[in-house]
Amino acid sequence: MAQIGRDVWQAEKILLHGGLVAIPTETVYGLAGNALNIDSITKIFQVKKRPTFDPLIVHTSSIEKAKSLVVDFPPMAQKLAELFWAGALTLLLPKQLIIPDLVTAGLDTVAIRIPNHPITLQLLTRLDFPLAAPSANPFGYISPTKPTHVKQQLGDKIAYILDGGDCKVGIESTIIGFENDQPVIFRLGGISVEKIEQVVGKVKVKSHSTSNPQSPGSLKSHYAPIKPFFINDIKPLLTRYRPHQIGALVFGEYLKEVPSKNQLNLSVAGDFIEATKNLFSMMRQLDQMSVKVIYATLLPEKNLGRAINDRLRRAAAQ
Repeated sequence: MAQIGRDVWQAEKILLHGGLVAIPTETVYGLAGNALNIDSITKIFQVKKRPTFDPLIVHTSSIEKAKSLVVDFPPMAQKLAELFWAGALTLLLPKQLIIPDLVTAGLDTVAIRIPNHPITLQLLTRLDFPLAAPSANPFGYISPTKPTHVKQQLGDKIAYILDGGDCKVGIESTIIGFENDQPVIFRLGGISVEKIEQVVGKVKVKSHSTSNPQSPGSLKSHYAPIKPFFINDIKPLLTRYRPHQIGALVFGEYLKEVPSKNQLNLSVAGDFIEATKNLFSMMRQLDQMSVKVIYATLLPEKNLGRAINDRLRRAAAQ
C-alpha cells in the first residue's frame, strides 16, 4: 500500500528508477512518471487504465526547460507563460522529438505546464527530466484533490504519495493551443476565459471529443462518480426516485425538493473560487452517501462557473 509523506528525496529516488509517484499540484493530484521514459509512461496508462489515445500533460519547473521540449514558443505563449506560470495554465505547442509519441498520443503537439506547488516545484527542480502527470485516479473518475483520495483509489498500485495537503484550485488547468497563430482553449480550467482574454483578446473554445482528442482531458465523458449523475431538470428524477434517494450538489441556494442532509453546497455565498476548490471533493462525498442518484445544478456561465459546468456536463454524459 502506498505511503503518504513529504519526503521529496524518496519521491525523486522512485522516479529516477522508472517508478511512479503521486504529486500535489494547485489543481489536482497527478500520477507522475519520467516523461522521457517509455516504460514509465506505459506504467501511467496501465495504472490509470487510461486509453492511449488520450494524451498526457508534461510538467516542468521553468520556462527555459519548457522551451527545450518544444519546437516553437510563440510570442503569445511567452506572454501567457510569464503571466500565469507557475499556475493552472497548460500550453499546447509543437513538440521536440525527445518527447515520446506515447505521451502525446501520436500528435505533433505536447501539453506542458509549470505547476504552482512548492513541494512539486522542488522535486521538478531536482530532476533532470520533466514529469508526465495526468490526474492520480482511475480513468474517467473524479479527480483527486487530497492525498487520501489517491490512496483510496491507487494506493495498491503505487509506492509513494507526496503529501502537499489539499489542492488550492481544485480543478484541472486551462489548456491553450494556437491555430493560425490564434489562441484556442482546448479545455476550460482553473484560469477563467475572462482572464485569458484580458491578455490575448477573444479566444475560441473547442468542443469535446468522443475519441481521438486533440489535447489531454478533453473527452466528452469524464470526471464522473460511480452513481448515476444528472444535471438540468430535477423533475424527471422525482418521478423515478423518492427525495431521500437523491443527493444534490448545489451552488448558492439549496433545493426545496431534496432533504437538506442530502445536499452539499459548493459555495453558499456564490463564490466561484470556493466552488471550484470544493467541486471534486463534494462529488466524492455524494458518491459515498446512501443515495441512489446524484443531481447537480449548473452555475452561471461566467468566470470559473464555465469550467465547473464543463466538468458537471461531462460527469453527466452517457
